[in-house]
Amino acid sequence: MKRLSEERTRILFEKLSKYIGSNIKLLIERPDGLYCFREQKDRVYYVSEKILKLSSNIPPEQLVSIGTCFGKFTKSNKFRLHITALNYLAPYAQCKIWLKPSTEQQFLYGHHITKSGLGRISENIEKYQGVVIYNMQDLPLGFGVAARSTTECKLADPLTAVCFHQADIGEYIRSEEDLL
Repeated sequence: MKRLSEERTRILFEKLSKYIGSNIKLLIERPDGLYCFREQKDRVYYVSEKILKLSSNIPPEQLVSIGTCFGKFTKSNKFRLHITALNYLAPYAQCKIWLKPSTEQQFLYGHHITKSGLGRISENIEKYQGVVIYNMQDLPLGFGVAARSTTECKLADPLTAVCFHQADIGEYIRSEEDLL
C-alpha cells in the first residue's frame, strides 16, 4: 500500500469535507490511536497505523486490502465515496436528512429523495452540499448531495427532488462484487 500523493490527498479531503467539514481531524487522530489513508490500485483505504506496520510483513503483490475501503479514484482523477465509509462519516456528519418510513425503501433502491419523503432536515444546508441520510430511528442509510438548500426545501413542491442519491446500504446487496 502506498501513500496518497499530495494532489490525491487534497481531492480526498475536499470530498470528505463536503460531508463532515473540519471533523476530518477526528478521523485521523482518534482516541484509540492514529489512523491514515493509503492507496492500492486507485482505491483508498482507512487503516490504523498499528495494523499498517503489521502489514509490512506481507508482500505487496499478495496483499488484497487492509483497513476499510473509503472509495476509489476514477480514471479522470475524481474521488467517489463508497458506502463502506458510511459508518465513519455518519458520527461526524454536519448536514443530515431524515426520511419518512414510506420513503426508506425507495432510497435503498437508489432513487433520489423528494420533498414528500422528507421527515426532517438539518438547518443551514446549502445547495450541493454533502448530506448523510438517516431513517427516523437515527440509523444511517446512506449519503447524497443536497439538491436544494434548507430554505428552498420549505417552499418546494412535494415532488421536487431535495437530495440526489450517492450511495446507500442497499449497495451491499446490489453491488457486492464491486465493493471490495
